[in-house]
Amino acid sequence: MRYLLDTHALLLWWTDDSQLSPLARAAIELQTNQILVSAASACEIATKLRLGKLAEADEAVRRFNELVAADGFEHLPISYLHALRAGNYECQHRDPFDRMLAAQAELDALVLLTCDPVFAACGTRVAW
Repeated sequence: MRYLLDTHALLLWWTDDSQLSPLARAAIELQTNQILVSAASACEIATKLRLGKLAEADEAVRRFNELVAADGFEHLPISYLHALRAGNYECQHRDPFDRMLAAQAELDALVLLTCDPVFAACGTRVAW
């Protein structure tokens, strides 16, 4: 299976937080699964750190690439096709990071690991 981590799922994984669901944890741990991390998550973490909304994410910003590589995850860049799809969603969700993750999951045929119910409005395949 191919999974895309929502930003909160990525942070829960990195901090070994018990709020990460057993299903999500098992999907990430299964070596045969491909786990992708969006460039949108890097931007979201850096933005929230700068705004003081995620003060504990300093290390995640400084070591983002190192942490992704250490876990065997893969980076998922943002293409113009992702951007166009994210901008064209009819759903009322206004968060640009979430819209981008939804577009990447849809266009790249990925399951988004997230507990956020807002993705249902965009028709995103999710698991948690």
